[in-house]
Amino acid sequence: MRNILKLEELAMFVLGVFIYGLLGYPWWLFFVLILTPDIGMLGYLVNERVGALGYNIFHHKGVAIFLYFMGMYLSYPVVQMVGVILFAHSSMDRIFGYGLKYDKGFKFTHLGEIGKKNG
Repeated sequence: MRNILKLEELAMFVLGVFIYGLLGYPWWLFFVLILTPDIGMLGYLVNERVGALGYNIFHHKGVAIFLYFMGMYLSYPVVQMVGVILFAHSSMDRIFGYGLKYDKGFKFTHLGEIGKKNG
């Protein structure tokens, strides 16, 4: 099951890359921005609860899809790009086992505990 989920996330990452290509922005910008959603981890400097909230906002695919469609609706391609970057980044993270966080610590995710063998 774990490999099927990783393949699904890989497919979503490829979809994000494909949609980014349709937006017409330079590819170097994609590679510069792909890690920027990790800025949400700065909340962990405050405490686990704020860290999990910040991380989850920047890694929630629903937020990413909402931003993409708002960018389409409002005709703001840069907002579409932000949505695509968030979506692709979230898929990339989940391929490596980094899921949405619980507020008891960074390593506790909806995909299981980071660093612990899960089946």
